[in-house]
Amino acid sequence: MRIALLVVAGLALIGFLAVAVVLPQKAGADAKDAAQALIAGAELAKQQVATSAEKAGNLSGVGKGIKVAAKSDPRHGELKWIVSENGDIRGWNEKNALEVTITPLLQSGKASWNCRGYPVTVMPVSCGGRP
Repeated sequence: MRIALLVVAGLALIGFLAVAVVLPQKAGADAKDAAQALIAGAELAKQQVATSAEKAGNLSGVGKGIKVAAKSDPRHGELKWIVSENGDIRGWNEKNALEVTITPLLQSGKASWNCRGYPVTVMPVSCGGRP
């Protein structure tokens, strides 16, 4: 009887560890992949904003008329982006509760980018994530 209880307790502990440790790590890996997909999905808009900003010599109105189609991904759910008139690109993914803001900077006639995302625990370092 005692041995059976120890076996059941051991199995319960293994089950608890699987739920408490393994599943969150898998969810974290999925969210990291979704964050990468969200950032990559903004590339075309970044190119369009950069071209417009470099041609105009400023950021005023460079995002006007730039649209990014939402993308439905079987693993990550729907990925969405919006471009503001000043060229800021905001992206989000509800399934993984992710948000990114990619902001253009214009220095010496060349566009560069600043990326910040939330939650920082799943963002790449290039987008404000932790090393």
